[in-house]
Amino acid sequence: MSTPAAEVLLEVEGAVATLTLNDVARRNVMTPELGDALRTHVGSLKLRTDVRAVVLTGAGGAFSSGGDLKMLERLRKSSFEEARTFMLDFYARYLSVLDLPVPTVAAVEGPAIGAGLCVALACDVCIVSEESKLALNFVQLGLHPGMGATYFVPRRAGAQAAAELLLTGRRFDGKEAVRLGLALEAAPAGGVLTRARALATQMAGNAPLAMRALKQRLGPDRTALRAALEQEARFQAESYGSSDLGEGLAAAAERRAPVFQGR
Repeated sequence: MSTPAAEVLLEVEGAVATLTLNDVARRNVMTPELGDALRTHVGSLKLRTDVRAVVLTGAGGAFSSGGDLKMLERLRKSSFEEARTFMLDFYARYLSVLDLPVPTVAAVEGPAIGAGLCVALACDVCIVSEESKLALNFVQLGLHPGMGATYFVPRRAGAQAAAELLLTGRRFDGKEAVRLGLALEAAPAGGVLTRARALATQMAGNAPLAMRALKQRLGPDRTALRAALEQEARFQAESYGSSDLGEGLAAAAERRAPVFQGR
């Protein structure tokens, strides 16, 4: 039986749209195809005047298990420039959520790993499950962080906490995410989407022109973010040519600790 195609579901209730990453079999792993589906819906929502807030979530009890390891294996065979260009476009697919002119609320139930967590952090507000399994585990795979990790994490958590999370790649839960400033609230398991929609509904009830202007004012510095993404794409392209990434991927597949050689 073939694996169902990755898709992003769109539901509009009142003035709130909900976008749901839907690749349940693979726990919403981040592929170019899923990113394309997200970017397509973002493009359509930008044209709608009836939608005044957007919730981003994942289906099947997971927000996203992170980057597709098979995609990383394929990129190991690419040239530096091919990998660098690919990564910039890959980031753009998912970070298209930044182009929405209305407030965005991430509803994180279950795991949000690596680049998956970065997409949640790209939203204006993040609501997480108390029991969510979160990590910025790029270095544990032998890979430089990407998807704006080096911009979004310090912006939310501060320089010291961001350095610790990115340099260790350790896991943490939703309650700690709130303490670190990565999330606004931690809700009981099963209650995240309800809380996120309630918050989005409250936002959607405010004056549209003021909200759109405030959204721009509170948003990221696009010049600084672009510079961070360009650096991340360059360093990730270098990582793809390393034996460390091969060891990290092999260790992940074999469920063992990696033994890196630094080359």
